[in-house]
Amino acid sequence: MTTPVFQTAQISAPDSPGVEFGCSADGLPVARVDDLVFAMVPTRDGQHFLASAWRVSRPLDQLKRDDFYSHHGSVEDEVAFQARMIEQAGHRSELRALARVSVRMNCNTPWGQSQGATIYADGIVFHTTSGHGGLKLSAARNAKVHPMLRADGGFYEEDAAWAIVALTFPDLFTTYERKCADRTIRDSWPDAWEAIHGRLLAPGESHEKDRRAFGREHAKDWIVIAALRSDHHSGMTEVIATIGGKRDERAAERRFLVPSADYAVRRFGFVIDETKHVAYDGPSSFAGYRGRAA
Repeated sequence: MTTPVFQTAQISAPDSPGVEFGCSADGLPVARVDDLVFAMVPTRDGQHFLASAWRVSRPLDQLKRDDFYSHHGSVEDEVAFQARMIEQAGHRSELRALARVSVRMNCNTPWGQSQGATIYADGIVFHTTSGHGGLKLSAARNAKVHPMLRADGGFYEEDAAWAIVALTFPDLFTTYERKCADRTIRDSWPDAWEAIHGRLLAPGESHEKDRRAFGREHAKDWIVIAALRSDHHSGMTEVIATIGGKRDERAAERRFLVPSADYAVRRFGFVIDETKHVAYDGPSSFAGYRGRAA
């Protein structure tokens, strides 16, 4: 299972069991949680992301940026960094209490031959393979999964479907895992979430519901499916758009020129404003482009 992990304000590090906070040799906020070390690393645009490394035993004040190699997404500031470290420490403590057992099992999964297994409980086993992994439920366990989420065969892959198992058997997962599972169910299976919890998800509470709403609102609009800076028109971005953002060979395409200062990648796609963005049928910056303005 892929377990989600975690400007720099000068604030004192909190006294939290299971976490050691410090500052690296090159000035990064860092923390140690068990056998993991974490750093809040700045990006070129002034943001920060969370990086980690495993089994680095040197003191925190001797660590440098090059010691950290795993990337765990953005982190807003040092307050958020410390909160995520405290959460991670709680997660690791709860994991130890759950006492999951690692074993070897000779079996096949939808992702290949099992190369390692972790028993969560009777009838619930997590399998790793050379390229992927996920949870396998026995028939009895799988029967307890909500019908809207139940997978035939009882296999639940590690990227998203693992959350279905966590939702069904919450006592076998940490507080942090349950929080991540709830977010995953809302984002991926909002209809099931609403049926289980008896309430509708509001805008912003579900990626999938928001995507559907965007699709309905812009079903007749031109939405960008490809874009690059124009070699022929300075300060402009040449884009290819289709109605509703459809991506198939039969979808009619139209090219537009959008001021580069205005163009940005949007969550569900950049919508063309035909009162501002000019349809274009001139020389293209797209290699091998064969379309034409509609």
